[in-house]
Amino acid sequence: MSETLNIALIQTELIWEHPEQNRADLSKKIDAFIQEVDIIVLPEMFTSGFTMNPSRVAETMQGETIAWLKKVAANKQAAITGSMVIKENDHYYNRMVFVHPNGAIDHYDKRHTFTYAGEDKVYTPGTKKIIVDYNGWKICPLICYDLRFPVWARNVEAYDVLIYVANWPATRVVAWDILLKARAIENMSYCVGVNRVGKDDNNHDYSGHSAVYDVLGNRIDNIPFDKEAVEIVTLRKEVLEHNRSKFNFLADQDQFSIK
Repeated sequence: MSETLNIALIQTELIWEHPEQNRADLSKKIDAFIQEVDIIVLPEMFTSGFTMNPSRVAETMQGETIAWLKKVAANKQAAITGSMVIKENDHYYNRMVFVHPNGAIDHYDKRHTFTYAGEDKVYTPGTKKIIVDYNGWKICPLICYDLRFPVWARNVEAYDVLIYVANWPATRVVAWDILLKARAIENMSYCVGVNRVGKDDNNHDYSGHSAVYDVLGNRIDNIPFDKEAVEIVTLRKEVLEHNRSKFNFLADQDQFSIK
């Protein structure tokens, strides 16, 4: 079990529907790491941008991007996570994959497809929340629009870290900032949010605002807004355990049933 977790957040522009070029650009950023890391976090749909044309970019779990992720994880001896378009059994999924250094893969399919953009018309929603066990930490991976639904993120598993990956537009970034902080506070967990920057082919602007919050809602990163950036943030188990022991708010939470 590791008492610390070094998480690398990659806030980047994405080339529209061009997986090969996006992988190449991300490889350059990852290869430039000097400090050792435990987890590398990429944005939502990191191979394509937030496309509603899944047939143009969809891959399988045996495809080129999964092979690339496994190679990066092995070379860096770090887990790597982000979401991409996956085709499986004639369905398209906005799937967040968590690739371990040994090549093992956990995955989460986005439950709350973004109806405002028509994501629900072309992507099949997930039905299962997962908790990833990694280096003695429990990690809950979620995707973009999931952030607006606190019951789905409710910490009934005693997880340690929430990770949200996103293509969250600049016009609504105030909500992103507030909700990331709220999820950290209400779940007494670290909350990590990685969002893209730049403009996509639908003319939507993205302003980043990637961030890391501790269990009390304090922001503990220095990631700049509105431009590409890579930052490594250290999470500390003792901070988590001290505050949970002192306040123990999770013991008083209400119970919900999700249908």
